[in-house]
Amino acid sequence: MLKRLDTLVAACFYYSGLVQLVRWWKQQSDSALVILNYHRADEGDLRRHLLYLRRHYRVLHLEEALEELYTPYTRKHPQSDRRTPLVLTFDDGYYDNYTCGFTLAQELRLPLTIFLIPGYIENGHRFWWEEGKYLADQTRVETVTLEGHTYDLHKAGEREALAHTIDARVRHAASVAEREQFLVSVHEMLQVPMEASAEEQAALPITWQEAQEMQASGWVSFGAHTMHHPILAYLADPVEAQREVKECRVVLEQQLGHPVRTFAYPVGQLEHIGAYGLQAAQEAGYAWAVTTTYGFNTANTNPYLLRRLEVDVDQHWLTVAAKTSGVWGFFSHLLWMPVAFMRKHLGKNAT
Repeated sequence: MLKRLDTLVAACFYYSGLVQLVRWWKQQSDSALVILNYHRADEGDLRRHLLYLRRHYRVLHLEEALEELYTPYTRKHPQSDRRTPLVLTFDDGYYDNYTCGFTLAQELRLPLTIFLIPGYIENGHRFWWEEGKYLADQTRVETVTLEGHTYDLHKAGEREALAHTIDARVRHAASVAEREQFLVSVHEMLQVPMEASAEEQAALPITWQEAQEMQASGWVSFGAHTMHHPILAYLADPVEAQREVKECRVVLEQQLGHPVRTFAYPVGQLEHIGAYGLQAAQEAGYAWAVTTTYGFNTANTNPYLLRRLEVDVDQHWLTVAAKTSGVWGFFSHLLWMPVAFMRKHLGKNAT
């Protein structure tokens, strides 16, 4: 219901002419850069998103856009194309970025930038944030005791609660080793194999061969996203945070054959980056780092705290149009007060 409400509000913004007006105003004002943040590329409406964005924005690779943003000569000699520059980024490197995202990039001739996690490319496992729901759904045991609580999995809501417990533990792990040891023990406890099935392929990471194929096309560029995707602020040892950030760059450069200058913080809000994360990105030699903090970027934006707009393939293209223009963010704090009320009082029925 809330998704339909999002689309209705976005349609009002769009068909009233407000999106077009704000987009035009941004084009006449000082240079700004829009960076969109996707994850998955299939089971949604990505094609319509890209068709809209290609028409109304100047879509660039991330490094190209950032060089333009931070280079005074470029700003003094603006492009003949006055459309606002925009970058399409995809975090994590899901396999559907290859099967769907790459296919669309070639067909529509649009550049994409994907942030990769070498540890997952090399082991081919499910990403840790997928594990809680997967384990709770796949287990056939009737009861399990985890973190001091016993879950009766025949009862309504117990599988969801179990998934939440697993996710909370791996999300807040103080080290990658602790996280992985916990997941192995839970797989054994719930009698679910660690190996992924063929049906899960779209949700698994791409391979190095696929990354190299995408890079060779010229339509896909890559950035770093740590070796194993820990939340940097939660790591107990700052040396591990530094190693996760720096080693990722080293491995990517070995596999891709060129310098890697961009980095995306896992999860990416300031509370997830912490002092360790920011310092590690700088010391590892990256030129730029992106967050998931909402906003647009100018030449005054901290190059290690670049802002992005979170979007998803299951959102209507009208919602994406409203978000990229800035209309959505400007009005959302006023318009979504009743939505917050609905979320609070409708609970699980508010979808």
